[in-house]
Amino acid sequence: MIEMKNLDFRYANSNTGALNNFSLTVDEGEIVLLCGESGCGKTTVTRLINGLIPHFYEGELNGRVTVGGVDAVKAELYETARIVGSVFQNPRSQFFCVDTTSEIAFACENMGLPEDTIKMRIREAARDMEAESLLGRSIFKLSGGEKQKIACASVAAAHPEVFVLDEPTSNLDMEAIESLRRTILLWKSLGKTVVIAEHRLHWLRDVCDRVIYMSGGGIGIDLPMSKFAAMPPEKLQKLGLRPLSLDKLKNETPPAISGDTLELRNFCFSYDGKKQALDIKSLVLPRNGIIAVIGSNGAGKSTFSKCLCGLEKKFGGKVLIDGTACGRRALLKKSYMVMQDVNHQLFCESVEDEVRLGMSEDNEKDVQGILNQLDLLPYVDRHPVSLSGGQKQRVAIASALLADKEILVFDEPTSGLDYRHMKETAALFKSLLGKRTLFVITHDPELILSCCTHALHMENGGIREFYPLDDNGGRRLIDYFINNDKEEKNIEKTV
Repeated sequence: MIEMKNLDFRYANSNTGALNNFSLTVDEGEIVLLCGESGCGKTTVTRLINGLIPHFYEGELNGRVTVGGVDAVKAELYETARIVGSVFQNPRSQFFCVDTTSEIAFACENMGLPEDTIKMRIREAARDMEAESLLGRSIFKLSGGEKQKIACASVAAAHPEVFVLDEPTSNLDMEAIESLRRTILLWKSLGKTVVIAEHRLHWLRDVCDRVIYMSGGGIGIDLPMSKFAAMPPEKLQKLGLRPLSLDKLKNETPPAISGDTLELRNFCFSYDGKKQALDIKSLVLPRNGIIAVIGSNGAGKSTFSKCLCGLEKKFGGKVLIDGTACGRRALLKKSYMVMQDVNHQLFCESVEDEVRLGMSEDNEKDVQGILNQLDLLPYVDRHPVSLSGGQKQRVAIASALLADKEILVFDEPTSGLDYRHMKETAALFKSLLGKRTLFVITHDPELILSCCTHALHMENGGIREFYPLDDNGGRRLIDYFINNDKEEKNIEKTV
């Protein structure tokens, strides 16, 4: 189904090759995992399969790529799109419509399918992705995970023979990941070919037939999943890969600190003036701790973070730091937020200029150290847009750490990071314990158990529970992620 032979590719704005003498064959109906550290070439492979290279991403290309008998290099994009459906790491980049139903229908309409067929496919795709409740919604009012669901549904509705997924779980909660897993198994039963570039491996153990480990633009390991899964966790870590089982996670959280507090009172917000997207009557948090904000997609986590940073003009309630009330302008001055989509906050011509943009002069001595810790020194002269998703994420994290703000909010900071870079990010967060108040909004239990002191569990815009990540709290957190939080939601609005 897919044949890639003797490929060399270098992006137009890069001095190094993304792929070097790369060859890969994928059989029809095979489910293949592409894994490896950030920048190893996974995304480049997906772009060659779906034709985005060389038609959208320019560079020097040698070699041959055929998909379903079509030359993906020479064929027009619309020809390749009939065979290959793609879900990108950032789902916003593939949306064309303003509402979810139209977005799912978009590819089918472009194919000229009859209206009744399109309606049937919309219902079918929404059912398979368990996204019926998202139909008829505004794209702009969806959470990151909900957008990912719609992106998957829009691709599935076109019924391609090949699916290419680039970091599809980067913004998904565990329940949505399980839904995606079931969808891929459905595609597998229909004989579809699926190529998945992914850092989070635990959900793919019983899904993929084969694992391709990439390094330096080439293939380092090519094994059946059964043999790959037999590797000891220590070897996976040395390869820069995440574990294949969440139950093996270790609790390395630092001890909780006591002292100053950050208090929220009547903290609320509504997008339409009617239904409350956020409603927290009272919440007392430890100042200068590292607080993981968890919960299902659409629980209100991103809304909470934007209000906390003063980015929403009409939020109600008070924020008290050591008993002193802070208004919206004060919160804007005291806070820095790394957004879920970091492309929104990359402005400069080079990585070095980017991390210095909002930097306090007092932090000049820390620039090289933070760039080094996040493996960004080789890219200081590169344009941020030319970087991989994980590298962009690390640039935004470096900018936040150098901004010298009192409250730092990170929305899915490890969405594109491999194991090694996740641990390096966790170590940097840990170094700020007792110096800054960090809120880490994440679906990544490995990150939480590597650096956070507390877990703040949100559902339906309210606080379900708040607890320290000691031994009991760590087990509680792992159980939450493993069990996908299937029990009935009984949300308490106050803590």
